Amino acid sequence: MAKKIRVGITHGDINGISYEIILKALGNEEITELLTPVIFGSEKALQYYRKRLGMEDFRYRGISTAAEAADGHINLMDVCSPDINIDTGTATREAGQGAFAALEAAVKAQQEGQIDVLVTAPINKNTIHSDDFNFPGHTEYLQERLGHDGQRSLMILFNDAVRVALVTTHVPVSEIAQNITAESVGDTVKALDASLRRDFRCERPRIAVLALNPHCGDNGVIGNEDETIIRPTLEALRKEGILAFGPYAADGFFGSGNYARFDGVVAMYHDQGLGPFKTLAATDGVNYTAGLDYVRTSPDHGTGYDIAGHGEADETSMRQAIYRAIDIFRARRDFDFARRNPLRPLPERDAKKDERKEEKKQEKTGFKENEKKADKESAVPQAGNNTDKE
Repeated sequence: MAKKIRVGITHGDINGISYEIILKALGNEEITELLTPVIFGSEKALQYYRKRLGMEDFRYRGISTAAEAADGHINLMDVCSPDINIDTGTATREAGQGAFAALEAAVKAQQEGQIDVLVTAPINKNTIHSDDFNFPGHTEYLQERLGHDGQRSLMILFNDAVRVALVTTHVPVSEIAQNITAESVGDTVKALDASLRRDFRCERPRIAVLALNPHCGDNGVIGNEDETIIRPTLEALRKEGILAFGPYAADGFFGSGNYARFDGVVAMYHDQGLGPFKTLAATDGVNYTAGLDYVRTSPDHGTGYDIAGHGEADETSMRQAIYRAIDIFRARRDFDFARRNPLRPLPERDAKKDERKEEKKQEKTGFKENEKKADKESAVPQAGNNTDKE
């Protein structure tokens, strides 16, 4: 029987809704028939929330390393101190340290091949911030740990209806315009195009690109970036065979349903893309970090301190993050398999070698023809030797 895909899940902020959505998403007994979950977290926190949420029947297996994870079980690797303090609904530095410990352990396990995909529960970017985690968020951290030189990670938010990528992610609004360049727009579109092909099984993806300014700048009245940067970049990309169109005015693009005509949408900045996306996606949106050698997804929401511990959190986004990580893993595997071991090119012809072969062929052919001629001549009676009587 084929080995099940191992899904590593980090517990995120222990004072938020992470454990609730993890327990609910994995609560179905049939889950282990589909995958092998490996939770990187805290046994104390899991037991606390299991009891608080009335889910005492949730069963798991403790392991020391991810390599010990067993199919047919929900596995828990405890990476936190047994004395970790749980203060539900409160942002604490201790919870941030616990989130970072889980993230570090999961990334290491993924690099070593002990898990196949990574799903990260929500973190508090303030409490996790430290000398070891000096990043605006998960995406930038994973670029550092799981990327390599020249490789660009890309945040994609998606569900069944729409996929949205961002040129700038966690950048202050005051700095957005200076980060919109021909290079940044072009690289984002290329990265999305590559991900749509490899991760989402789109053969010839159509990509819509939103304008930076209201009304596409109104011919320079409200800004000229759309005409001087974005439009020429898209024209150049189309010449390279990438089906990128726009720029489209962002205010009416989603409301009109225009997004449904495309396989992906590129927004210039965080809220331009994520505001409409989260309105459309409701509870089933997934955050995916494309462009890395590894698959990582997460729910598209935050820590939910205001409802933590009350049993009100909706686990749909977490469940979708788990399932979609598996889908992307399989899509990549199929894509790479279809393109490996291509037909080997014919070896370069050796003219002199061919010439020698031809000479030998001609010599051999000529020898046979002479043999045939000699045999024919020997079979014909010669004059003066005819013994037949007249």
